[in-house]
Amino acid sequence: MRQADAVGQGPVRYGPVFPDDGLPVLPELAAVLAAAASRTEEQPVGGAPVLLDAASGYFDRRGLPADPARVAAAPGAPALLVALTAALGGDVLVPRPCAAWWAPYARLLGRSVFHVGTPAECGGVPDPYALLETVRRVRDEGGDPRLLVLSVADDPTATVAPPEVMHETVEAAAGEGLHLVSDETWRDTLHTPRGTMLLSPAEMLPDKVTVVTDLAGALLPSGWPAAVARFPEGRAGQALRARVLDVLTALGARVAAPVAAAAGHALGEPPPVLARRDTAVRLHARVAAAAHAAVTGAGAFSRPPQAGRHLYVDLGPLRHALTPQGVGDAQDLEEFLTARLGMPAPGGHRFGDDLGALRVRLSTGALLGRTDAERAECLTSPLPLELPHVQRALMSLRSIFDDLRDDAQRWEPPR
Repeated sequence: MRQADAVGQGPVRYGPVFPDDGLPVLPELAAVLAAAASRTEEQPVGGAPVLLDAASGYFDRRGLPADPARVAAAPGAPALLVALTAALGGDVLVPRPCAAWWAPYARLLGRSVFHVGTPAECGGVPDPYALLETVRRVRDEGGDPRLLVLSVADDPTATVAPPEVMHETVEAAAGEGLHLVSDETWRDTLHTPRGTMLLSPAEMLPDKVTVVTDLAGALLPSGWPAAVARFPEGRAGQALRARVLDVLTALGARVAAPVAAAAGHALGEPPPVLARRDTAVRLHARVAAAAHAAVTGAGAFSRPPQAGRHLYVDLGPLRHALTPQGVGDAQDLEEFLTARLGMPAPGGHRFGDDLGALRVRLSTGALLGRTDAERAECLTSPLPLELPHVQRALMSLRSIFDDLRDDAQRWEPPR
């Protein structure tokens, strides 16, 4: 019996967790949260003025101007997405694969979700021609596609959509009258910021795109739920924000006062917050590159990670070694690698990918050590990959994949 069935967990409860950075909380942020811990007043739905002002400045600095009246906050991006889906109505389109938390919220509302294949260059955005074909087919079958969710810097694939691909996809979506939600949670975690061009759909269609950013991507610990949304220009954007606030009110989805204080401070991006963010991004970029070299050196396929704290690995080329181990699909692979690696290795089916494809997402946070002291040392070391505990983790990863490569070569039938 499969593990998910054995412990009585459904597909949502058993879904993969957010890729945590595995690092200690920044002391300055902990102090801000602690100072606000005695507050007893309830935060307003959508965020207090101080938090909205900070979010407005955050978006302004990224070339996405927005006054506070076009911004809202919620306890995590999932709350914002469920409110947006409820407010917009209709069926939902997402790339295949996509973030594990996108589809469940649409299905919770009784909305149909349609996965669209991605281009060869990247994940996070649907191929424009596949998108047009899917919209046509859904409408022919009586569906009502209204919302496209995409990401400029992607979970799970850790890729960044090239501007030309984003242009084609956004133009196709706009031509079909779709509203776009751009998940930009990972935009501040680019591994080579000066060498990667990131284009937000909101820069192209300011009146048809809602931007959502979960602060756990780069600014807050994942256990402190807070996210912000920037709504489109004009009356339609104002009306959408009002409907979203209605849904958040019905859900009681308010940011807790101590978390709101920390979120507002982080969104202001003072020097200590920026320094920690940049240090953490560089650390995870180095570890991701080393992990990528380990898995591809063993014959697996993975696009080079460009953002975030994870990489997406296709073990299809190693199927000959996995079949004798009882691995026939992504669920089997998830259980096999989780046990072998001693770290979560959620299968691609958790992200809407084909169950039969042997794909997993690996997170780099799990490679930074097992204790707070080891993980903290990664932040201060000029050569984190040479720390003994990081070396051991990477050597274990490399050894397991190398064994699979060797087994695949032994089991591969003669040509």
